[in-house]
Amino acid sequence: MIKRSFAFVALMAACLSAQAQECPDRSSYEPSREIIADMQHIVAPGGVQESYKTRIGGIEQWLNVRGQDRGNPMILFVHGGPAAPITPTAWQFQRPMEEYFTVVNWDQRGAGKTYNETTPPESIGDSIHIPRYVDDAIEVAEYLRKRYHKDKLILVGHSWGTIVAMGAALKRPDLFHAYVGIGQVINTRDNERISYDYGVEQAKAHKNEEAMRELASIAPYPGNTPITRDRIILARKWPQFYGGLTAFREDSNYYYRGPRLSPDYNDQDRCAINLGSIFSLGRLLPEFLEVDFKGVRSFPIPVVMFMGRHDYTTPSQPTEAWLRQLKAPYKQGVWFERSAHMMPWEEPGKTLASLLQYVRPLATGETPPRR
Repeated sequence: MIKRSFAFVALMAACLSAQAQECPDRSSYEPSREIIADMQHIVAPGGVQESYKTRIGGIEQWLNVRGQDRGNPMILFVHGGPAAPITPTAWQFQRPMEEYFTVVNWDQRGAGKTYNETTPPESIGDSIHIPRYVDDAIEVAEYLRKRYHKDKLILVGHSWGTIVAMGAALKRPDLFHAYVGIGQVINTRDNERISYDYGVEQAKAHKNEEAMRELASIAPYPGNTPITRDRIILARKWPQFYGGLTAFREDSNYYYRGPRLSPDYNDQDRCAINLGSIFSLGRLLPEFLEVDFKGVRSFPIPVVMFMGRHDYTTPSQPTEAWLRQLKAPYKQGVWFERSAHMMPWEEPGKTLASLLQYVRPLATGETPPRR
């Protein structure tokens, strides 16, 4: 069965077609969650392990802060989706990073624990716009600097989060040592075209009649026809089936089922992931389809891009081309040869090694390598 995508448009396909249902009881997972919680517990005297809400952009929003040493550089991780928080799956890859960074995961407006904090959710419906998310990210960064006595932060965005984080870095570069894009969105329409073409290529190579028939039904894509929900569903279905979301996999169940084992989320929080997606996606779609950073020719702070060789959810080719012509104090592209879109999960070792090699020196005053 084709699974929904982590990235914006394909996640929309499942969420918007989902029917409201009672939140399932996951209490049977509690013994496993207790083991993970114990393993994740930070006991180092200089460490930090905090989960709390604070007022950001006029509403209560949740932050999860973890690290072995408060003196380490701090990462603000801007999650994808939208409304697909990292917090409930961070246990799958983040623990080694916490030895070298203090990592902050933020449940954005309309996402996860923050979604549950907003009653009723419709009260913030008019605020679900990209500029508001950008301003929220800036406000979170300012709050973290003050609370944890940091001069600047490292800003990391994944998928949808790269749109928010890029906006924040361009608007307030003084807050950040560097920007790291993982599965970067440069131009939505370019991504749609490249992803669709890959799906057609793979369908033909595998002689998949069903896939070829479905993809042909929306050709040419995206073309000059409006990019509707139904067209996006078909355009993203087959590229992800052929490894464009997680390399060499037809699905990403490890990610979608991961929150069941999270010690940071209860049942209501887990259900809020889908509810937040349903709430947010339709409101953001028109703006998402207009995203275009190709006109950004210079960047005020160092830029590092993590690019999945097999990513056909937010394809890496536009990011490589954009980075090549960019002027910045420092720029670096890092290819993940065994990854598609889910690089921190697919290649966690390389994610950490790349952060240490190219990014941490930018926050500690050292000189990172250039290629």
